[in-house]
Amino acid sequence: MNQVIVRYKVKPHRAAQNVELVRAVYDELGRMRPAGLRYATFQLDDGVSFVHVAVNETDSTRSPLTEVAAFAEFQREIADRCEEQPRVTEVRSVGAYRFFDRG
Repeated sequence: MNQVIVRYKVKPHRAAQNVELVRAVYDELGRMRPAGLRYATFQLDDGVSFVHVAVNETDSTRSPLTEVAAFAEFQREIADRCEEQPRVTEVRSVGAYRFFDRG
């Protein structure tokens, strides 16, 4: 299992666009329903900082996100949208309570 957290800050005038691109990823994920992927995105209270949490539960080192066209579109101009570039950190879960469950 691979778990990562990605943090970045967009330029203020690009925040709404970033939200739209992120939502498009979730729309496509909802249609595709890729197995072995747990994924969440959070917008911080400053309105320009974002945190993505991705868990790849498959046997592959390649994330199921790489198969999502909307994710490729999200990444396409990320460097230009950002004031602080994405920082990817691999993490190990110490504990969680219903973090990804809806029930």
